[in-house]
Amino acid sequence: MSFEPSSPPNGLPLMRQRWSQLLFAHWPVPPEVLQPYLPARLELDLFEGQAWLGVVPFTMSHIRPLGLPAVPGLNHLHELNVRTYARLDGVPGVWFLSLDATLGLGVWAARTLFHLPYLHARMRLTETNGTLRATAERTHRGAAPAHFRAAWTPGAALPLAQPGTLAHFLTERYHLYTAGPDLQQALRGNRLWRGQLYHAPWRLRTATVSEWESTVVESHGLPTPVGPPLLYAADALNVWVRELRRV
Repeated sequence: MSFEPSSPPNGLPLMRQRWSQLLFAHWPVPPEVLQPYLPARLELDLFEGQAWLGVVPFTMSHIRPLGLPAVPGLNHLHELNVRTYARLDGVPGVWFLSLDATLGLGVWAARTLFHLPYLHARMRLTETNGTLRATAERTHRGAAPAHFRAAWTPGAALPLAQPGTLAHFLTERYHLYTAGPDLQQALRGNRLWRGQLYHAPWRLRTATVSEWESTVVESHGLPTPVGPPLLYAADALNVWVRELRRV
């Protein structure tokens, strides 16, 4: 099942956002390594028998509830998420291990209203002469410490990712799953929500990394990913967010 809209959905989404300065960095990981990080009802979504682990820094801006203006100071944040991919009842989606972010109120809202494992962090994401640089330091009380530093340069535009390709599998995701804001409690519980996103297909680019230092994966007790990541930079796009539903 796939869902690739190019315009806002029928009905009323909860929120509109704009995502930019985004990098998809992925590594293949044996499924048995990642399965313990999913609740029992979710199964890993595999590509040709292989699980994938992603680290994704980006900027979220123009954040506003539908029908309301953006609030200065509350409509812009930087985010760094650690993710893998899962499915339930045939519906593929993203499963987040953590989402470090800069906006305190946004972290509170995401944890409280959307049950997502957002964590407080200091983060910067800047662009100089076409090169993007991101730094992050987790500050969330009680969470395992983690830091991140990377620099990358987006390159040539790629064709739209087609169904059945690895690029499509890793990037064209229109659902997310969550089981609560605390990952360890979520793994032991029986609550599960599915959320839905709407946006145009990603316009992907090649990317070259010149700096990479990170402990965000290791902060979850996972081994350091082996080898260089598979990289895609992405052009900015608008995103509409629907409410979560219990599943």
